This record gives sequence, structure tokens and C-alpha cells, in this order.
Amino acid sequence: MPDEPAIRIVHGAAEGRRTLLRRQPLEEYAVSPELQREIERLFGEPLTPDQVVERILGDVRAEGDSALRRYSRLLDCAELTAIRVPEERLALAWERTAPALRDALQAAAERIEAFHRRQHRNSWLDWDAEGGALGQIVRPLERVGIYAPNGRAPYPSSLLMAAIPARVAGVPQVVVATPPRDGELNDTILAAARVAGVREVYGIGGAQAIAALAYGTESVPRVDKILGPGSLFVVLAKRRVYGRVDIDQLPGPTETLLIADETANPAYAAADMLAQAEHDPLASALLLTPSPALAQEVSREIAAQLGGLSRQAILRASLRDHGGIVVVRDLDEALALANEYAPEHLCLLTANPWALVGRVQNAGGVFIGELSCEALGDYVIGPSHIMPTGQTARFSSPVNVWDFVKIISVFGVSPAVVRQISAPAIALAEEEGLTAHAQAIRIRHKELTDADEGSG
Repeated sequence: MPDEPAIRIVHGAAEGRRTLLRRQPLEEYAVSPELQREIERLFGEPLTPDQVVERILGDVRAEGDSALRRYSRLLDCAELTAIRVPEERLALAWERTAPALRDALQAAAERIEAFHRRQHRNSWLDWDAEGGALGQIVRPLERVGIYAPNGRAPYPSSLLMAAIPARVAGVPQVVVATPPRDGELNDTILAAARVAGVREVYGIGGAQAIAALAYGTESVPRVDKILGPGSLFVVLAKRRVYGRVDIDQLPGPTETLLIADETANPAYAAADMLAQAEHDPLASALLLTPSPALAQEVSREIAAQLGGLSRQAILRASLRDHGGIVVVRDLDEALALANEYAPEHLCLLTANPWALVGRVQNAGGVFIGELSCEALGDYVIGPSHIMPTGQTARFSSPVNVWDFVKIISVFGVSPAVVRQISAPAIALAEEEGLTAHAQAIRIRHKELTDADEGSG
């Protein structure tokens, strides 16, 4: 019996839509029987992940540092002697980091900063001839917290992709929370914090870290916004604290959607899909193509390249359960499906990719041409790789400078404008039954009118 192919191939838009749009609700991700048993072992009762998060948030809010220490001991097997990472530990991490890796972090940081500096905008005022002015005051947030996970693998690149745009925006206090693993913090994450200009690092993780950042404790001052990816518990915690603080997004499993025609290099397409699949068993790597021949070639390439890669179990689970190749009628159908899917990453591997860019409606990022691979974008191209997932690209954006500022509207109207706009404002106020609003406008309008008549 021949081996089962590593990835399925389906035909037609209807079947393709079912393949693409099989996302799960947030609560269903990663809730395996093994996880449920582990929750019961740790907490002594069969709680859901959301109940676990609710308990942790409540305890940290009520007990502060003592709850952080208890949950770090319980969940991370770590004894917190100091919740804030000492400066000497940050310096030691930098010394331990190989020179080539230091250079790589610096090179990535420089490109990320250069890109985001092109985006920065300032406050503005538009004065009229009568001395009134309308405008916006743009102010950076005061304090931002970045969560840097340290689970299956550390992601120092994600720290750079959040902290550097915050620094460009002018945020005066950028802090990082990152958990220990096997009792130790990750040197590369600490080195990335140094490169990003972050000196305030806390050695805490999970929902307890989100609680500390949102509510504050004796050792951790609260922040205004929390950013960064994390486990299911981190995502559920971010959802619960939203409103107390701002958050960047509720990231689900990462996803890449390729559109390729018959000119595409099947080895490139296969490599891009495998690069996506190795993140997580729940990651989605998908290809849309009007070429049945390319679909078969890419499938064979995936099988050929797969055997030489690490993370075999993750790759095979991701490709089997969440990957797919869809043979569509033409590129028009591929674009329609892509816009419906609203992928985190959209990669255009076609003969003339720039001709398609103007038709993209929904995507976190568009990678144009075969050389602009998403793996490069994850590290050094420049735009932040923290992008919307789970169709949220329909209404949200990648992390950027505007995530770290707030806008204060400026209202300064001249007498001439008050005369002009009072009547419609009074009419709207009275329609809403807000007679005090109407009166506040009316007395000003009357005073101006009386002055006009007196001077006449």
C-alpha cells in the first residue's frame, strides 16, 4: 500500500472553500485530553482553560507578587528570587550570545527600525481665518508590555517586531515579560531585549504575566497596552483583560496562503509551505493554483523536502490536518478565495505578481514574487511579522507605529463657525432629548447674535 501523501490536493472553489475555512473557535484550540488531564493534576479539579485563566487573573489581581511566585512555581517549575530580571543577568545573556547571532539581531533591528521610521506621523492643526483651529495631538502611550513566549521555541524576532515600533513611536517605557523554561530564562530573548533598547524585563509567563502587566503588582507596574503572541492561556488572558488595557490582537495559529501559477518554482512553493507548517501542529499552509501539474509537483516536493527537516511530528500534523493544495479555475478565482480567507500571510508566486497586488482586499502582509519569501519577512525585511490571523485581517492590521500612539482631538472654533453650526447642532440635540446640550449651544449663539446686533 503506497504511503499517504503529506498534503491533500482538492479541486474546485467549493471544496477549496471548505479546505480554507475550517478554522476552530479560540476555545477549541489545543484543548487535548492530555491538556485537560494536566489541568486537573495542577489545579485539583477539571477546569476549562478559560476557568484556569479566570482563576489566575483573579489571584494575581488580589495577591500580587505572591500569586506570581506561586503560579511560577506551579506552572513553570521556577522559583522567583527576583521578579524583575537584574541588569547583570541581561549583561550575562549578551555575553553568552554568539557574535554571529548578535550581528543577526542587530541587522534585523536596523531594518525593522528603518521601515517603521517611514511611517511616523506628527500632530497637526488646521487654522482658519477667524483664529479657530481643528486638529489632532498624537501622543505615544506611556507604558507598553510585550510578551515574549519561550515554549516550543523562543521567538526573539517577535520581541524585536513589537518593541522597535514602540520605540520609534516614542513610548518612554517598554517592558518585556518572558517565562523561564526548565527554570532558566532564554539568553537570546534577553539579548533581543537589549538590542531593542529594553532594559525592564520580568521573568514571568503565561496568564499570570498578562495579569501582572494589566493590573500591576508590587514589583510590576501596570501597562497601557499588551502585545505579543503566546499560548492559548496567554490569548485567553489577553481577551479577558481587554478594556482594562489595550491589546494588539488575539492571535490564533499562524497561516500562509500561496497563490501560484504554472510558472512558479515548485521547490520554492513547497519550501514556503513547510516553513509555515513547522511553527505549530495547528499552523495552516495552503496553496491555490490553476495548474494541476504544479499542484502535483508541489506535493511531490513537499514529500521530498520533508524528510530532511527537524520538527517532523509538528510538520506532518500541520500538513495533514490544516494544510492543502486547491486547484482553482483561474487566478481570479484564487484571489476571490484569498480575499474571503483573509490570510495572515499572502504569497504571490506568479508570472506577474504586481498585477495582482491591487486586487488584494484582505491580508496581513503580501509577499510579492518568489524571492520575497515569508521566512525572510519573519526576520529581516522590515515590516512587523505580528499580523492578524483567523480572518481578522478583514478589519485589523499588522503591528505598526500607530499601535503605540493615541490621538487627542483638538476643538477650537471661531465666532464665525459658532454662528454657522449652532442651528444644526441645536436641532440634533433636541431630537435626542438633550435639552441641556441645546441650551449650552444656544446661549453662546445668542450672545454672539446680540453682539452683532449691538455693533450694527
